[in-house]
Amino acid sequence: MDSTKLEMFDDVGGYVEGEMTVPQNQNTAKIGDPEFNTLDEPIRDTIIRDLKAVGIKFAHVLFPKEKKTLLKEWDLWGPLLLCTFMAMVLQGSSAADDSNDGGPEFAQVFVIVWIGAMIVTLNSKLLGGNISFFQSVCVLGYCLLPTTISLIICRVILLAKQTYPLFFLRFAISMVGFLWATYASMIFLGDSQKPGRKLLAVYPIGLFYFIISWLVISHTNT
Repeated sequence: MDSTKLEMFDDVGGYVEGEMTVPQNQNTAKIGDPEFNTLDEPIRDTIIRDLKAVGIKFAHVLFPKEKKTLLKEWDLWGPLLLCTFMAMVLQGSSAADDSNDGGPEFAQVFVIVWIGAMIVTLNSKLLGGNISFFQSVCVLGYCLLPTTISLIICRVILLAKQTYPLFFLRFAISMVGFLWATYASMIFLGDSQKPGRKLLAVYPIGLFYFIISWLVISHTNT
């Protein structure tokens, strides 16, 4: 502890004396210095912290109850990971076709996800939404997780010989992912719209996830 003696005039012209005690920690940190500086943090710790934050947001999408995390602490790492993974899996559907190396499928997923999310966000803003552009894109991207899970399950089903029952099973799984993604996104974005305009905001979001789900259904090994 460091004590500093102070002298000043009071209202009647006399001196007022006293001591101000300034606590000091073991590192003798200066007043006003930040408690934590990420610039001095090891890269490994930064990556682990970011991955934990992405995992927490994924958990909120799977169990959409808490509404603030995706909006307050938004990022685009999760959407980028999901988009890249889906594009890589869908690209494999044309691997056996010599006339097509899968490039259009990979680009198609990126165009639908990012341009589609931007268009849906723009529609929300034009309807008077009270969240920022990147907050909306973050939510729409993270809510692709159910559709990504349905893609993984459908990919496993495709390992077996395809029959009509298996096709309808893939269709049902894709629709569950579509409904789950739409529901989760509305949990996070629903309060951002005025009550009379929520339906106008839900329609483009549902169309956005339906198109991506249709890519999952149409994905085959041939």
